[in-house]
Amino acid sequence: MKPEQIAPTRGPNPGDPEPVGSGSPGRPESTEGGSRRRGPLGTRARTAARLLPLLPAVLLLLVFLAGPVAWSFYGSFTNAALTGREARNPQWVGLDNYITLFQDPVFPLALWLTVVFVVASAIIGQNFLGLGIALLMNRANRVVGSLVGLTVVAAWVLPEIVAAFVAYAYFSKDGTLNQVLSAFGMTGPNWLFSLPMLAIILANVWRGTAFSMMVYRAALNDVPIEITEAAMIDGAGGTKRLVLITIPMIKSSITTNLMLITLQTLSVFTLIWVMTAGGPGNQSTTLPVMAFQEAFRFSDIGYGTAIATVMLLIGAAFSVVYIRALRPGKG
Repeated sequence: MKPEQIAPTRGPNPGDPEPVGSGSPGRPESTEGGSRRRGPLGTRARTAARLLPLLPAVLLLLVFLAGPVAWSFYGSFTNAALTGREARNPQWVGLDNYITLFQDPVFPLALWLTVVFVVASAIIGQNFLGLGIALLMNRANRVVGSLVGLTVVAAWVLPEIVAAFVAYAYFSKDGTLNQVLSAFGMTGPNWLFSLPMLAIILANVWRGTAFSMMVYRAALNDVPIEITEAAMIDGAGGTKRLVLITIPMIKSSITTNLMLITLQTLSVFTLIWVMTAGGPGNQSTTLPVMAFQEAFRFSDIGYGTAIATVMLLIGAAFSVVYIRALRPGKG
């Protein structure tokens, strides 16, 4: 046979039918088999593989967070004590601790002082002062900004007990503040006796403002400079730029900061205890101080944990409000 008589070999035309079982690459041999591989079993396996690295964190939360919270909640329904028969064998008393708490004349005062302390020192004091310092540091030169940042952060990095003693020395009768006032011919009051809540609020603002300042410094650095410059070209002043541009763009940072400093301030104990121990009388007794006194000074663990449970519910209410504000689409 001559070579020219051999028919040339050609590939299949696009319109030619594909042979059954040809096993061409890129196409599943069976649609039913492919859907079976992508079925619920495969989805569950992939989901389990993604969640597996979270298992250690979940176990740690259950052991060190959920466990103590559950024990505290259970203990608030018992007559557990530090000493005596109740310490060895606490009994279930139902709602007796809560009934006693709501009949206690100190509880409304402690609840009110806690709200005043949180609102004045955290929501107003630390939040606005931290934002103001962050704005000033953004406009100041590097040296001034570094000095201001170092001064503000120094109070935050101090151990809480050290900061509490510093605040006590500052506001005491013969402390730093009255010494400065006397140098100008003025006589200051005994702040910790006459105005205990004011002294505690100012001390907590001094100690906690650095956190808000750092949050807002990071948030302000993420505001695009082009938008601010465009507003300046359009004639918007500093106040308008702050209200109409900067604050809306850092809204999520503001809400996050408010949630964190609110929960942190709600649980402040050492600062108050060192400065006033809840006194004079009960004029600076917040819920953490009241819980400590009932549980460890008067040995009534059940009653103290009931107060702690109320604090937990208050913190949860604040968290729900802030988390809802952080949801997308909230404006």
